[in-house]
Amino acid sequence: MSTIVLGGGLSGLSAAYYLKKMLPKVPITLLEASDRIGGWVRSNKVDDCIFEEGPRTIRPRGSPAAFNTLELIDELGLANEIVPILSNHPAAKNRMIFVNGKLHSLPNSLISLFKKQEPFSKPLIRYLLNDLTAPKKNVKDEPIYDFVNRRFGSEFADYLISALICGICAGNAKEISVNFLMKNLFQYEQQYGNITKGMLKNLFDSNKVKPKGLALKAKKEKWSVYSFKNGLETLPKALENKLLDHKVEIYVNTTCKEIDLPCIDDNGLVFLADGRILNAFHVISTVSSQCLAKVVHKEHPQLADLLNKIKCVTVGVVNLKYNKRLITKDGFGFLVPPNEKLPILGVTYDSCCFPNGDNTVLTVMMGGAWFKDLFGDYPDKQDLLKTAKEQLKTTLGITDEPINFKVSIHQNCIPQYTVGHTETVEKINAYIKNNKLSLSLCGSSYYGVGINDVILSAKNAVNDLMEDV
Repeated sequence: MSTIVLGGGLSGLSAAYYLKKMLPKVPITLLEASDRIGGWVRSNKVDDCIFEEGPRTIRPRGSPAAFNTLELIDELGLANEIVPILSNHPAAKNRMIFVNGKLHSLPNSLISLFKKQEPFSKPLIRYLLNDLTAPKKNVKDEPIYDFVNRRFGSEFADYLISALICGICAGNAKEISVNFLMKNLFQYEQQYGNITKGMLKNLFDSNKVKPKGLALKAKKEKWSVYSFKNGLETLPKALENKLLDHKVEIYVNTTCKEIDLPCIDDNGLVFLADGRILNAFHVISTVSSQCLAKVVHKEHPQLADLLNKIKCVTVGVVNLKYNKRLITKDGFGFLVPPNEKLPILGVTYDSCCFPNGDNTVLTVMMGGAWFKDLFGDYPDKQDLLKTAKEQLKTTLGITDEPINFKVSIHQNCIPQYTVGHTETVEKINAYIKNNKLSLSLCGSSYYGVGINDVILSAKNAVNDLMEDV
């Protein structure tokens, strides 16, 4: 009899880690359907560089979730493996958008807010000041595009926020919930009438979590983002090794077919596709909500319906390496607002972020909310590669052929927190509680899609479980 963890991505590994840390004697079994551990985090060493197929950097500041990840990294003994990008580095200062056939740098200093920069028709401070007079709208939730358009204007929403949402979750800002991805700003408006007043009132909030340890080091040294010497996959690999050292059973190529969820007063059963049946006194699900819906539908159709409301999008990732320097202005890369109607979400300049000789390494991201319309249900990787090279020619003028490349198609990899997401998650949790199910939920489907978010969601799930033990 053991606690079953569904999913071997960062959230699943973290959940097993925190559970073993708090209850060392509790048997844990982690099940992963694919042939590897690590989820969407995958670092491939190609020649003398690293192709990141999924996330490539982590933010070290600004939230308890960021501090928690650094604490975990310290516990795993990975502090010396970190490669930070400092705030004065071009990759931290230069972030761009592609609009009207040209690359435009986004404002990166206080002074730049007072200067008019294309594609904006006026200085950014003018848009920000609009918040002081924009009327408050009493709503529970709304699309993030509508919220930003109301408070800051259409250019701010079209060029800045829409592009940002493409970068965060490959989503459409006209569908994504403001009450999740910009929850604090939305609540400032609802509580104080405008964002500016809310920010001023909370400027000296004494309840803010203060950084310590590695997080304090990141603050003092002014890290902007960070990765590891051998790529971001260093983190899930370290977690996997730690779990194996502590006798956690980890199974790959193991598909869960159905779950008879355990109740508080009874144990449950996990039916595997290979015919095995596992006994469970608790299940921690870190897989996507739609995957979980499939295996609980028979016993809990109402729960499955709620889980299916959280949709995911597919993202194509094309990594390319060139044997000479091709970027004329160093930076993190650029995003493409949906209004530009290009078949890519953006491009990261990996060799600018983490230089490696005279090579140029780029990653082109495409699809997301528009993947099916662009590439159909059964996309060909060669089509994605062709599109990536065409778009690099259009946006950066690159006509050279890459000396190496990797094309990845991540099916249903990023959940979309559309309007009403918070309410849907509340209903899911209420169903679990009302039916006394021994089920914990964490991972990217519920409480945030970033690396910091999914790790903290795993820790919170385990903490909540400890309260019930």
